[in-house]
Amino acid sequence: MKKSKILLSALVAVASVSIFGTANASASKLNDYIADNNIKPVGVTKSIWSGFPKNAYRKGTGKPEGVVVHETANPSSTIYNEISYMKANYNNAFVHTFVDATHVINIANTNYLSWGVGYPGNARFVQFEQVEVHSKSAFAKEIANAANYTASMLKQYGLKPNNASYDGKGTVWSHNAVSKYLSGSSHTDPVGYYSSNGKKYFGEAYTMAQFYTLVKDYYNGTTSSSSDSSSNTSDTSSNTSDTTDTAATALDKVNYYGADGNEYATLSSKYSSYRLYNHVKNANANMKKYSWSSASAYVGKKAYIDMRGVKAKSNTTWYRVRFSKSASAKKYWIFKDALKFLNVSYKDVSLTKKVKANSTYATHNHVYNSSYLSKVNGSTKDLQGQTLTINNEASKTTPDGSISTYYRAVVNGKNVWIYAGAFE
Repeated sequence: MKKSKILLSALVAVASVSIFGTANASASKLNDYIADNNIKPVGVTKSIWSGFPKNAYRKGTGKPEGVVVHETANPSSTIYNEISYMKANYNNAFVHTFVDATHVINIANTNYLSWGVGYPGNARFVQFEQVEVHSKSAFAKEIANAANYTASMLKQYGLKPNNASYDGKGTVWSHNAVSKYLSGSSHTDPVGYYSSNGKKYFGEAYTMAQFYTLVKDYYNGTTSSSSDSSSNTSDTSSNTSDTTDTAATALDKVNYYGADGNEYATLSSKYSSYRLYNHVKNANANMKKYSWSSASAYVGKKAYIDMRGVKAKSNTTWYRVRFSKSASAKKYWIFKDALKFLNVSYKDVSLTKKVKANSTYATHNHVYNSSYLSKVNGSTKDLQGQTLTINNEASKTTPDGSISTYYRAVVNGKNVWIYAGAFE
């Protein structure tokens, strides 16, 4: 009788660990916040760069066997800076996709391997990076985007969710799990980032177990996913939709970014594939289109730009241009691929530099004459003699092949871009 009671108690204890332990592991204030606030992940924007190598996954599979979750470990970077840096340094490492609170940007074809975790993981997994974000809402949105993207990759390649964190066997991997079970790397991301942001914004560490639960929810359709995730837009596919003459059934929402109006690009070799508009296409009921003859267009013609517009749903970029330096010249909106900007590459740095005593350069919120466009936000005249912390370096190649350098410095707690000539 005593033996039976002991056995029964043991079985109850095991059952409690199995049931309640699993539930507690997957319970999450962050996941609840996503559900309670009806946060929907964004669709994937395909911006495949042809410069990445195309190498097959390991022999016998021909396709990825899972997904690796990374994070950049760079608190001051943006998704576009990360992408630019990776394109410039892909020989060292690259991943397929970048994720933040408002974007999922696929830059390398997932049908070919990337190299972000070393051997043997590179030949087995789709890999994506999360850019560090800095608010409760942004972190929740980023996690939703990352989990939904992971689920979509599993579906795309016929894989079932299986958390590899516990035994090194599965389809959903952190970089930490790859380091632990497959070697080839010593990185532990995104564990630290998840934990610290979870504690900061939700009062508890966020874990890969909780992330995996969210992945399963999206995979099984128990959590609402992006309304356009099944018909993702891309820089390539959107070219067609942005040049057709079909009227939109609903106006597109556009986020606008102003500039000082004197920056420029030139018409690209494929400008004639697009049209000129009086507004961002399909963003205004009074939209009109114009032929290129009205602007006497030709490849290489200079276009002065005073505003950038980004469509909220498709994440496609448009620019407001004029073909004269005069601010009163007629203005048009054109799709980004109709323009060719100066090439700008970025890299993260950590250094200090002293502003020259007689420096009078303007400071900007972005590199001047880059595709981001920029606005003046100060002058080095007010910074003369000061030693500034530098966290990013940009190299801009001019048409004659010369390179000019800019530094992103921290001024009064904000990032500003300054021409290298302003420093000693």
